[in-house]
Amino acid sequence: MSELIKIGKMAELAGVRISTIRYYTDIGLVKVADTTPGGQKLFDSEDTLKRIQLVKKIGRQRLSLDTIKNVIDDHKDAELK
Repeated sequence: MSELIKIGKMAELAGVRISTIRYYTDIGLVKVADTTPGGQKLFDSEDTLKRIQLVKKIGRQRLSLDTIKNVIDDHKDAELK
């Protein structure tokens, strides 16, 4: 695992809004790696950035987020085999 970063920094690195990351988290496109004692969500900088970039790339195909999630999950499953 790479560096854990807060949502604001992740949004800045990925070029998306904080609300976008919150939404992607809610629907399972990205995962929270850890939480601070104060309840702030922390994200794996490398993994989350790659996933958001992939969502943006696939999204240019005008696919639904549900379809994008399935494509990413299938891709991740294939990498594990």
